[in-house]
Amino acid sequence: MPRRVSIHDLRAMKQRGDKIAMVTCYDYTSAKIVEELGFPIVLVGDSLGMVVLGHESTLRVTLDMMIHHSKAVSRALKKAMLVIDLPFASYSSSDLPTSLKNAGRAMAEGGAQAVKVEGGRRMAPVVGTLAASGIPVMGHIGLTPQSIHMIGGYRVQGRTKEAADRLMAAALALEDAGAFSIVLELVPAPLAQQISEKLTIPTIGIGAGPGCDGQVQVFHDIMGMYEDFLPKHAKRYANVAEVIRKAARAYKEDVEQGRFPTAGQSFEMDAVLDGKAGDEPAKP
Repeated sequence: MPRRVSIHDLRAMKQRGDKIAMVTCYDYTSAKIVEELGFPIVLVGDSLGMVVLGHESTLRVTLDMMIHHSKAVSRALKKAMLVIDLPFASYSSSDLPTSLKNAGRAMAEGGAQAVKVEGGRRMAPVVGTLAASGIPVMGHIGLTPQSIHMIGGYRVQGRTKEAADRLMAAALALEDAGAFSIVLELVPAPLAQQISEKLTIPTIGIGAGPGCDGQVQVFHDIMGMYEDFLPKHAKRYANVAEVIRKAARAYKEDVEQGRFPTAGQSFEMDAVLDGKAGDEPAKP
């Protein structure tokens, strides 16, 4: 059985200067593909609320939803590290016992090897509690979608010196608390590079420029499956939605025109019925 990627492997990648490719997955089929390609980290992100379930934000995603999808993804992964988002209101620095309980559920029931939490210095006690209990924690600063109503929308964070100083302090606090990695979302590229150079743990960027130690993207964005919106930070590597649309249209037309199924998709009987089968009364 292949050895699972560990937090020590990721730190070694940073030390060597190897870039870390991370991608979100929400189901077994997509996870199987990225596992075959050798991605070191796979994230079951709470972005599934929008991408898979059609909600307007991540705020309606529950822990049970996250565990459900994480279970499916975990069945496909043998080597990649699986990280699961702890969803909105499932953790808090003011309720560390509940935070630990929910993180434990995510690990034990969801089959993950680590959890991710959003927030800066105020989340340091959560990170510390989980890490001290043997739960690897990935931090997440910059744009934090679970706090979207507090920060006033989907905006780049850390543009001013004061805001940049806060993000740097947050990153250092999370590292000191025991985070093994930190996601930097919608952070100016120069600041993200400064944070990455300051930390000894890997940074994973999304809309944070090339200076991060790794990058994470949503599977559906890079494959061109989610057409409603393409963020500036994303790159579409295929137009899978159009491929699916074309195939589905062809199938629909074949059924409607009687072209499917053919004899090639049908089955024959061993003997021809004589018309009497089933006519005899059932025996007592």
